[in-house]
Amino acid sequence: MSSPAQARVDLGAVRGNVALLRERAAGAEVMAMVKAEAYGHGLVPVARAALAGGATWLGVARVAEALALRSAGVTGVPVLVGLSVPGEPYAEAVAADVDLVVGAAWMLDELAAAAPRAGRPARVHLKADTGMTRGGTGPDGWPALVDAVLAAEAAGTVEVVGVMSHFACADEPGHPSIARQLTAFTDMAGHAEKAAGRRLVRHLANSAATLTLPEARFDVVRPGIAIYGLSPIPERGGFGLRPAMTLTADAALVKRVPAGSGVSYGHTFVTERETTLAVVPAGYGDGVPRHGSNLLEVLAAGRRRRIAGRVCMDQFVIDLGDDVLEAGDEVVLFGPGDRGEPTAQDWADALGTISYEIVTRVGFRVPRVYVGGTDG
Repeated sequence: MSSPAQARVDLGAVRGNVALLRERAAGAEVMAMVKAEAYGHGLVPVARAALAGGATWLGVARVAEALALRSAGVTGVPVLVGLSVPGEPYAEAVAADVDLVVGAAWMLDELAAAAPRAGRPARVHLKADTGMTRGGTGPDGWPALVDAVLAAEAAGTVEVVGVMSHFACADEPGHPSIARQLTAFTDMAGHAEKAAGRRLVRHLANSAATLTLPEARFDVVRPGIAIYGLSPIPERGGFGLRPAMTLTADAALVKRVPAGSGVSYGHTFVTERETTLAVVPAGYGDGVPRHGSNLLEVLAAGRRRRIAGRVCMDQFVIDLGDDVLEAGDEVVLFGPGDRGEPTAQDWADALGTISYEIVTRVGFRVPRVYVGGTDG
């Protein structure tokens, strides 16, 4: 399907970012987080690029994502599903050699039923709630969960591979919760290993911890946003990462209008003088935030321009003044900033959100075009 908008994804940047993260991990393996269609960049091409850059694990949020990777031929590498809910196709996942997270006792019942159908035990990672207060089991319930999982291992339904947790505030260096979570994780992992009688794979570090907390790297790190070249701690700079996505659209219409012209729904923008407007065919149906109306900037005709009026479902308008732009000319919504265009971080800062949301919300009506090497 042709589209007037496109998201160019630089797979070379993905490879380079993963290589940088692997170097920063200083001996720990890299699990590239490719959930949510690789943060909007494209699940399979990015997974392959990440592996080419040195990742040795892949992480997703849902069973369907893991199965999509396997169906695409991404095999021979561990794929971990981080979020489990009752009723998922666990037998299919186990048969496809997908790793699963166990953070509650109900999951063992699912795996007890799934493993015989799959003809093999499920590879599982125990999830400790060390202070995120989201998924996993906390210290009070941890011994019981460990005992139950090891009993399931003895029964042949699971194979315990690792212990994991997740930071709540690693993107706020010095936050007191970081040290508390590190201590809790070390204690809980130690308890599990003692009960199992062997070393387990430990993993805790997200992008921020990979880049700034050597003591949190353990055996595997799980960077997400950094793989895509966006900083997990923008106030600390870019860490040498290269943004991988450039979002563009070709101008649909350019016209001269008089002073006093109300623009787009609600006339929240009114021209102050005779000026040239351009209609850009990308809107909130494509991932351009509606609350970026009269706020976000794009690059057009060599300069940054603020969106004029409300963002619509399929389009928005920019005010060019007396500058020249023609229908079909490229408008850069965001990118790495090489040409002076806004970055995803610039959009995030303007909207009071995070760059994760900006790239992940780009809809799949917008085709992904891959540059910087093959996708596999």
